[in-house]
Amino acid sequence: MTQRKLGNLEVSALGAGCMSISANYGSPADKGQAIALLRNAHERGITFFDTAEVYGPFTSEELVGEALAPIRDQVVIASKFGFDMDNNGALNSRPEHVRKVVEASLKRLKTDRIDLYYQHRVDPAVPIEDVAGTIKDLIAQGKVLHFGLSEASAKTIRRAHAVQSVTAVQTEYSVMNRDPEHNGVLQACEELGIGFVPWGPVGMGYLTGKIDASTKLDPKSDLRSGFDRFSPENIAANKPFLDLLKRVAVRKNATPAQVALAWLLAQKPWIVPIPGTRSPAHFAENLQAVALPLSSTDLREIDTALAKLTVHGGRMNAMQMKVVDHSA
Repeated sequence: MTQRKLGNLEVSALGAGCMSISANYGSPADKGQAIALLRNAHERGITFFDTAEVYGPFTSEELVGEALAPIRDQVVIASKFGFDMDNNGALNSRPEHVRKVVEASLKRLKTDRIDLYYQHRVDPAVPIEDVAGTIKDLIAQGKVLHFGLSEASAKTIRRAHAVQSVTAVQTEYSVMNRDPEHNGVLQACEELGIGFVPWGPVGMGYLTGKIDASTKLDPKSDLRSGFDRFSPENIAANKPFLDLLKRVAVRKNATPAQVALAWLLAQKPWIVPIPGTRSPAHFAENLQAVALPLSSTDLREIDTALAKLTVHGGRMNAMQMKVVDHSA
């Protein structure tokens, strides 16, 4: 497994997103199987594991903690704060709240430090400088090693970085959502030496080709059931993205998901996608993307084709988009 740098934090070129194993994309996976999958990921070279207190809530952190405890010193654990689980998941990045929840996360993760601690969503009620200052204190205490931001605007990233170096920024990024290229976020990361971690790198599962207009997503356990992009009409309307990936995949003896991941890896050397899966077969498939070479001709062809395509449906529902930071 090749390595990449997020700021000065070295991780495997592909990380493991640990949300969907425990929550949000259907009912939780069997615990024993989930632990086996995460340990196998490490055996296969994955050193970067991404979770958050809100996944479950709490169950993803507990799973990651249990799975990685025997190999804690060989892995990088990322988690996130910023929602108040005692207040219906409202945004809360007040310093006293962050100081409280980090202790609970450390306990669930069975560790004495969180390698990368992201603010999960920017809290407009708390100046980002105060959040960065709180993390700076936690870093000084050794409870946190690196500071991250999720779904933050370029302006917020710059303000936070001025107080405490930001190691990584996490935002949805894929061939279907290229917002970070246009809103200044990737540019800010490049200028400041910050790594970038795309979540949803295979279009929340859509770009695997395993979802079609007849796919039934459980409204009780699957977040995607409420996303415009996953309505039967939009699943059908977005098929040209899949067709493009399939055309390249056939030529490369690969799968659409592998091409989607390889495309992201080819954008910048400091981009580390974190696909999530509970399936050992999908996990093995994702791993092979790291060794899939896309030439400059391939990349030009993909970009030219993508420029002619339109994404149908928003990337999350209206309530979730409301807490994405768009401050200019």
